[in-house]
Amino acid sequence: QVQLVESGGGLVQPGGSLRLSCAASGSIKSINAMGWYRQAPGKQRELVANIIGGGFINYADSVKGRFAISRDNAKNTVYLQMNSLKPEDTAVYYCNVRGVTTIRTNYDSWGQGTQVTVSS
Repeated sequence: QVQLVESGGGLVQPGGSLRLSCAASGSIKSINAMGWYRQAPGKQRELVANIIGGGFINYADSVKGRFAISRDNAKNTVYLQMNSLKPEDTAVYYCNVRGVTTIRTNYDSWGQGTQVTVSS
């Protein structure tokens, strides 16, 4: 089993910044991808950013130039630095980690979600 613990959400004014963290723990042999998704009320969950394999990074067009994803391999932790936040960034943000366990099964784990609200 692989568990994820997220932190860092909250309320911020437009133009402000937040940093999300997600730490993975458990029976991890390897991590193939780490990323962040978000879901706003009445909308489908969408990819915000992810890091695949050795470091290939994807961003949603709506966050390019404002958000930055990074990872600390030693800590099995992924971060999302969010700058110049807009009201439309308001959503529940979910961490996702995929890889292989120590007993060589695949895992696809999700965090519990953290609320990000951008409002004046």
